[in-house]
Amino acid sequence: MIRKQDRRLRVGVLGCGPIAQFAHLESCVKAGNADLYAICDAAPDLLARMGATYEPEKIYGDYDEMLADPQLEAVIVATSDAYHVPMSIKALEAGKHVLCEKPIGVSVEEGGMLADAVRRSGKVLQVGHMKRFDPALEAARDFVRDEIGEILALKAWYCDSTHRYTNTDAVQPLPVTSKLARKPGGNPKADLRQYFMLAHGSHLVDTARFLGGEIVAVRARLNKRFGAYCWFVETEFADGALGHLDLTVAVRMDWHEGFQLYGEHGSVIAKTFNPWYFRASEVDIFHEKDATSRRPLGADGHFFRRQLEGLAETILDGKPMRGANVEDGLASIRAMVAIARSVETGDRVEIASVTGAV
Repeated sequence: MIRKQDRRLRVGVLGCGPIAQFAHLESCVKAGNADLYAICDAAPDLLARMGATYEPEKIYGDYDEMLADPQLEAVIVATSDAYHVPMSIKALEAGKHVLCEKPIGVSVEEGGMLADAVRRSGKVLQVGHMKRFDPALEAARDFVRDEIGEILALKAWYCDSTHRYTNTDAVQPLPVTSKLARKPGGNPKADLRQYFMLAHGSHLVDTARFLGGEIVAVRARLNKRFGAYCWFVETEFADGALGHLDLTVAVRMDWHEGFQLYGEHGSVIAKTFNPWYFRASEVDIFHEKDATSRRPLGADGHFFRRQLEGLAETILDGKPMRGANVEDGLASIRAMVAIARSVETGDRVEIASVTGAV
């Protein structure tokens, strides 16, 4: 049951494509402290369909017009990756807060431009790393932060499945599409190495940082066979912990995602599900002090709604940001660029030294 607060963040969604339909439009409707105030898309037929379905207060075919609306407080940038940075900067310069889909950019320089824009604006920008709002992963993070002591090692994996779309097609409605949709120049999937890293690696890297802290260096290898890509990445964390990241697209099995984390006073083992199941991870937290395990239920698995509510809490109530900020987004880009450079050279690459694109 939806329980709306008296004061709610007035949100505009830029882009009415599949990610908006599957995640963001519904989140605005269901959020207790936010409303779907406006939608904007360049395709008039798609805009009309989504307007009739979700009934926002305002409907815009022009982004500048939406940003000029004084009642609009925040924008969700739910466009193709190529538009994330310029559309987010436009919103910030118009005095709006931003929830930007991940990744925030494809290069260190792009991420830096956005970080500068956030600092100039004084507004809040949150990156759409919605896995930080998986309640079971939040419980794991709390244990790691408050009780586990020193971290020895973190192993994490994100393995997309050859059966992924068979699974998701069974649980998702068909997205409404338009031949008039605005698309970036070129084919974003022309370079699958880059595309898979940006689409999937950004999640893996952010989860590792969410649990283990700053990554300072990587050494990576990439294997390509029978149309599949597998990255194995040795990671060094700022606190001295070691890590191993496995990004594989796609495994010949079910979706396979999770992590193992070994610490001074306990360990955590997690299994994470395909995000479109809206199911919290299965997380087993082992406490060394009494040799017991606990598994939080995490009943509320709507990560996308929860991330919007977290953003609204920060903006409306001044609460600390629970999600990923622009510096987290930039750190993810740096890590992905470092992985790419290490694959190319075979060398250990320090995160702080990298430049260029993934």
